[in-house]
Amino acid sequence: MDAHLLAELNRERRARHAVILATDLNSGASRLIREGEPLSGELSEAVLKAFRSGKSGQVEADGRTLFLNVHLPPARLVVIGAVHISQALAPMAAIADFDLEIIDPRTAFATPERFGAATLHAEWPEDVLKRRPLDAWTALAAVTHDPKIDDYPLQAALEAGCFYVGALGSRKTHAKRLERLAENGVDRAKLERIHAPIGLPIGAASPAEIAVATLAQIIAALRSRDGAAAPGREGAT
Repeated sequence: MDAHLLAELNRERRARHAVILATDLNSGASRLIREGEPLSGELSEAVLKAFRSGKSGQVEADGRTLFLNVHLPPARLVVIGAVHISQALAPMAAIADFDLEIIDPRTAFATPERFGAATLHAEWPEDVLKRRPLDAWTALAAVTHDPKIDDYPLQAALEAGCFYVGALGSRKTHAKRLERLAENGVDRAKLERIHAPIGLPIGAASPAEIAVATLAQIIAALRSRDGAAAPGREGAT
């Protein structure tokens, strides 16, 4: 790989952008393909599949043999609220290889005694997200039931294009949430992206079950980032 292409690849990776280094195995020529870049023919299908799966490999496309080396940013999960659901979600997220962070300004809840080695921020979300902004490879789950804590990160997640945005609460609670966010200037179309009630509709009742339903929904969103899968509207309360 030439130095210019390597530098370009490293820039994209530092910026947490998904890219594929495509190498023609006959000519040795290489190029970077960015997620969302318009392509055509068999290459378009092969690239879309590679971005979805995250797996590198050899493909035959448009009469050429290519090796697609996939570089995806580590998927990040930001949980707003150091509650019982978060305690169950933390070890599950680690097993699923998510970079997990938990944010809660309530210092009595956001403690190492309750969360072990998980990354905790006992601060207001506004302050944390200024230092560690959200992006398209981040999932955000708001689970405090407190608008003073949840609303700002939900709006920030929608504006940042997070691949998943979910919020705990009943339909009535969510309806009021939507009214507040709309009054704060959030576009109605963006509000439709919020998964609420949070989690897949598996009849979850306990904090652990809600955590399972939520993580499953997050993984489904991650693996269908091109929008092929419609967001669920029936989930845990």
